[in-house]
Amino acid sequence: MAHELDDIFLKPYDAASEDEAYSAWEHSGYFDPDFCVEKGVTDKDAEPYTIVLPPPNVTGSLHMGHAAMLAIEDIMIRYARLQGKRALWLPGTDHAAIATQSKVEGIIYKEEGLRRHDLGRDELLRRIDEYAKNSHDTIVGQVRKMGASIDWTREAFTFDEPRNRAVRTAFKKMYDDGIIYRGHRIVNWDPKGQTTISDDEVVYQEEKTTLYYFKYGPFEIATARPETKFGDKYVVMHPDDARYKQYQHGQTIDLEWINGPITATIIKDEAIDMEFGTGVMTITPWHSTIDFEIAERHKLDKEQIIDQYGKLLDIAGEFAGQKITAARPLIVEKLRAKGLVTKEQSYVHQIGTAERTGGIIEPQIMNQWFVAVNKPFTTKGGRQSTLKEEMLQAVRGGDIEIVPTRFEKTYFNWIENLHDWCISRQIWYGHRVPVWYRNGEEFCGVVAPEGDGWAQDEDTLDTWFSSGLWTFSTLGWPDDTPDLKTYHPTAVLETGYDILFFWIARMIMMSTYLLGEVPFKTAYLHGLVRDGQGRKISKSLGNNIDPVELVNKYGADAVRLALIIGTAPGNDMKMSEEKVRGYRLFSNKLWNIARFILTRTSEIDYDPSFSDWSGADLELIAERQKLLSEITAEMDQFKYYLVGEKLYHYAWHRLADEILEESRAVLEAGGAEAVSRQQFLLSTYEMLLRTLHPFMPFVTEKIWSHWPHPDKAEFLMIERWPLAKM
Repeated sequence: MAHELDDIFLKPYDAASEDEAYSAWEHSGYFDPDFCVEKGVTDKDAEPYTIVLPPPNVTGSLHMGHAAMLAIEDIMIRYARLQGKRALWLPGTDHAAIATQSKVEGIIYKEEGLRRHDLGRDELLRRIDEYAKNSHDTIVGQVRKMGASIDWTREAFTFDEPRNRAVRTAFKKMYDDGIIYRGHRIVNWDPKGQTTISDDEVVYQEEKTTLYYFKYGPFEIATARPETKFGDKYVVMHPDDARYKQYQHGQTIDLEWINGPITATIIKDEAIDMEFGTGVMTITPWHSTIDFEIAERHKLDKEQIIDQYGKLLDIAGEFAGQKITAARPLIVEKLRAKGLVTKEQSYVHQIGTAERTGGIIEPQIMNQWFVAVNKPFTTKGGRQSTLKEEMLQAVRGGDIEIVPTRFEKTYFNWIENLHDWCISRQIWYGHRVPVWYRNGEEFCGVVAPEGDGWAQDEDTLDTWFSSGLWTFSTLGWPDDTPDLKTYHPTAVLETGYDILFFWIARMIMMSTYLLGEVPFKTAYLHGLVRDGQGRKISKSLGNNIDPVELVNKYGADAVRLALIIGTAPGNDMKMSEEKVRGYRLFSNKLWNIARFILTRTSEIDYDPSFSDWSGADLELIAERQKLLSEITAEMDQFKYYLVGEKLYHYAWHRLADEILEESRAVLEAGGAEAVSRQQFLLSTYEMLLRTLHPFMPFVTEKIWSHWPHPDKAEFLMIERWPLAKM
């Protein structure tokens, strides 16, 4: 029976129907790969293909970077599903401890003038939980708006009870193996956020300041931070520096300093840069990482100069209690009065700031919890290794591919210079350190110890500790669940290149140590989203682009294409409303092409196995199949930007502008050639629907629901990717 043209095609395409389409997909159950197996849509022995969603922080709403991530990952998962794979896209959100607590504390202080200690721990946590829940609901709604075909039945939260159990289990194993330890070491202290942060969360900013040269006995030293020099009683030089060969390691000298005469000790160490300044420096072991390491090597004294609020301590004498920025010029003036200032010059250097609060980092020696990256342990396979070696080998050995490969060099450089990871934080929101104390006893466990008098460690864990478990904690670890057996290691970890170290490296660390396998086979890195002029999107520039606002205005398909086409993996992408508007026209074009074809084929039955082709159509089919072969290979190579562009060009400029126009005469002439052309147009457009579906799921699904295929599935999203052969 010939097909009929639905009245719906007599009207323009309306993207407002996207919410209805998403609801139908979600309620069908086909986002769940196990349900697909149960219904016979996917073979039970099909290859698993898993993506865990990089969990958005519950600190507000999604930004354009999240939209790019969702577009790319949905292309990946829809393509895998069309290939017949057991495709799981597992969602979740991140409690993002420092960011979320900082956000809520800021709101409370602005509205009520209260700080965390005014509220108390329980009340602050209650308010943070309420804020996180509201933010979560907003984010989930936005993810749906983007068309993300996520299995919501498996949704996780980095701070829910199953993830908390996973965190405590991981911590205890690392503690028992001696990989997690507590000790006094120098850390990055954020005076504004009142917590430690990891090396990766320090953002370096250029600062113009003054470099001061001071007379230190017979030497001249240079520093940009005179406020740290009160406790300096060691003068360090390179052992090969001929200028100071008359001085011996351990030799003492008497000299006049800030608050009077002192005795200083000569230290020879190869860490000194002979080209910087005069090649001699005094060290402040408590407030400098390099100085701390020199002091550790030579077992030198360490003394705190600045407190945790950025104020000088009693060692500073008359300057005690002053903020360092206020005290600095006064200290210089005192040294100048003593005749100890020899020179001043303009100086540009990098200062560390806290990523979340903007506070200026003040290194401090503190008793904190650390992960030892160089401590040997026995792997699941029985080898002796270290966390650092496992992180390097996972990529060097080919178990993990980084796309694009140019980021491998960056990864190796970072891992090779990795220091022990400080994982304790002095905030209230987050996973508590699972260690308890009583009368000098220390207990680490997955559950609290029995008996009275135990007090749990007050600190919480770095957010990246729980995020590092994400690929397997979401699948049920530490239990040996069917999900864990089936879907791990995951296929792809897709995220921005800016968190290569924050997250990807730590996931590799945790998975290789705890499971003895990599967390994913491919790390796909996308770039940053910039505005149409290539500028970074920021509040100060006023160039923020709300992805949901664009979706509501132009449809998710248009936003997705705008984020994909023209941007290779790892490259920053330009985004503008004009670009989205252009791809909205493409949605309309696809709709109009469908109407043209269905109108001119309404008197025949579509036969997908048709083979009585005319010579002209055989040539067109060969061209079409060549395109299909190319884009299939490019999909497998993650070249989505090329595939999207080629399909756009073929649909609009080749099919619509040329083939359809040329077909008018063929169809009007009638006969066998007209029948061949009708079948060609139907089969070609169907190929376009299937291949465009990962990129533009809404308009393709809408057209498919009215497509005259005799044996079509309920939804296009569970059909099959076309074979690249005639």
